Order: sequence, then structure tokens, then C-alpha cells
Amino acid sequence: MPLTRRAILGAGVGLSTLALPRISLAALPRDNRLVVIVLRGALDGLHLVQPYGDADFRRYRPGLALTPDTGLADLDGRFGLHPAAADLMPLWKSGELSFVHAVATPYRKERSHFVGQDILELGTAGLTQRHSGWLNSAIAAANGAPAIEISFIRELIVSGPAPVDVWSPNAAMDLPADELDLLGRLYAGEPAFDAALREAVATSRLGSEKGGKQATAAFAAKMLLGEYRLASFSLYGWDTHAGQDRQAAKAIGDLAKSITTLKSDLGAEAWSKTMVLAITEFGRTVRENGSHGTDHGTGGCCVIAGGALEGGKVLGKWPGLKEADLLDGRDLMPTGDVRAVAANALYRQFGISKAKLTNTVFPGLSLDKSQTLAANWL
Repeated sequence: MPLTRRAILGAGVGLSTLALPRISLAALPRDNRLVVIVLRGALDGLHLVQPYGDADFRRYRPGLALTPDTGLADLDGRFGLHPAAADLMPLWKSGELSFVHAVATPYRKERSHFVGQDILELGTAGLTQRHSGWLNSAIAAANGAPAIEISFIRELIVSGPAPVDVWSPNAAMDLPADELDLLGRLYAGEPAFDAALREAVATSRLGSEKGGKQATAAFAAKMLLGEYRLASFSLYGWDTHAGQDRQAAKAIGDLAKSITTLKSDLGAEAWSKTMVLAITEFGRTVRENGSHGTDHGTGGCCVIAGGALEGGKVLGKWPGLKEADLLDGRDLMPTGDVRAVAANALYRQFGISKAKLTNTVFPGLSLDKSQTLAANWL
């Protein structure tokens, strides 16, 4: 919830939530960390990581397609990174960034944001009566790894029986100095309240120093340097039906800033044990529309970053862009399951078994040889 004057003066007990660790760091089974970023609105993976080496690409997107000569950062001679994500190139070169193309959830019907996001967050093959998101199920499977979601509400992905702290990124301390001094003296003999007040002031200062998405990522990093080992937050602005060049550039820039902020604020040691997974509900159409945008599609792209990654690769089986290769004659054909990418991240970071991943975390997920849990898959 927002840290307002009323919240602090009237609910001192609630203020102490983040200051009191549930378990000691020594008790954690691992020191690895995972950050899940949900890209709400459907990231156009073909815009972020453009297949400029595919001869059909420019034919479908005469107004949106780029090449290395017009701003793309070449990745591997086939794919190029959108210029708005240029800040991520050092991570690519150091092997701390990869992309997985042509992935999707099992959702194939109306291409509805609401249904697509629910299925993405549930981790199931379709809408079910399950009330637990896959990240919540993963917490229990990872022996209760402490988790936090940075959001105004508890999103479906973290909902369920396992404990997850929810903290609003809109923390705002508007107390004048004399009232802060009064609270400091009032709580001086109460270690829990004193620690909570210091935490609240530091969090508010962090928010004022780093605006927007950087503040959210910075707060996530701060929590991951403490007791938490799982963090989740969302980025918006990906529904690019019109004016995609401008709108997508801002959203891509926000994602790039979030990832680079996580790296810088975590520091080298913690970053070396961290993986960041950015996922979206579905991709967008291969063809651009008459409004210089793209419509709801199917095959999309995952972004994976972190010091725990053996990266510098565009992963996934590329289906091609010939007319016969498109899904329903309009979408990038999915050749992989986004749940398999998340399963590999959970296996890599927390050692969750294949049985738990396919039966509990992602019910019904099939992990074949192309979606192996081998240590070097990601």
C-alpha cells in the first residue's frame, strides 16, 4: 500500500511488515534470485528482436522493419535488437542476455488480453478453477523462498496459499521533518517500528531519486539484497495497435532501464546469482496494419537476463515467415511453450524437480528434448 501520513501514524504495526524477516538468510536453501517481469499488453517480439535476415520480414512490415543500416543492433547475423533497447547490448556481449523467439502459452482462441494474461499467470493449458498462480506454486516447490510482488494489487501470478508480500511502487512519504523526528523519538525504544520507519523513509527517497520503472526495479533490487529471493512486477504499454514506432520505443526503453537498473543496484555478487525473466500474454501479427501498428497475435518472445545466465543467444526454433508457415495465415507460429522457459528458469535457480514443475507449478506441461532442463539450456 502507499506509504502515506495516515498509513504511518495510524497503522504502525502494518509498517513493520518489510522490516521483520520471516526466515534467516542462513536458512535459505540457495542464494539464487529470480525476477519475473510481466509485459502486459502483448509485446511484439518481432519488433524487439527483428528477424532482418528473413527475406519475408520487410515485405510484411514495410513501415516498421529495420536493418543494421537503419538502427538495429546486430545480434547474430539473423536477428537485430531494436535501438530503444541499446542499453542492453553490453549484457548481450557479456553473455548476460538471451531471447527466446516463437513461444506462447497454449492459448489460441480469441486473443483476448484478459484471458491471455490469466492463462499466462495461472501456468495452465487453459482457463481452469485453479486459484494459484504459477509463481505462488513455485514458492512452495522451492521450499518457501521469500517472495515479493511490487504492485498496487496482488496479481494472479502470485496469488495462492504460499506467503507473498505485496508492496506498492507508489510509496510516498510526505511527512515534514518535525513529524519524522517525532516518530523517530517515539519508536526509538521499539526496534521493529524503528527499523520499519527507516525502511519507509529509505524507500520513499529511492522513489524520488529514480523515477518510473527505474524506481520499481531499484526497489526490487533492494528487496532482493535483503531477505527476498523471488520478485515480480509488471510493465505496461505493449498494446501497439497504432503508432507502434513511438509507443513501443517507450515500452522497450522502460524494459531496458528496468533490467540495467536491476544489474547496477544488485551489484556484481548478487547479480551473478540472479535471473530475470520477462514474459507476455501473446505476440502480435506478422503484418503491420493500416495504423502503423500490429494487432493481437500468437507467437511471441521471452527476454532472459542475469549474471546466472549463459546467454548471448537467440533461442527457440525459428518457424520462418513464409505464408505457409504462419499460424492462421497471420501470426508467428509458436514452436515453444513459454511455460517451458519459466520452468527452466525455476529449475536453474531453485532446483525445482521436473515432477513438481510439470505436475504442480505448470500442470500438464510436457518437457521434451527440445525443452530440456539441462543446466546450459538458458
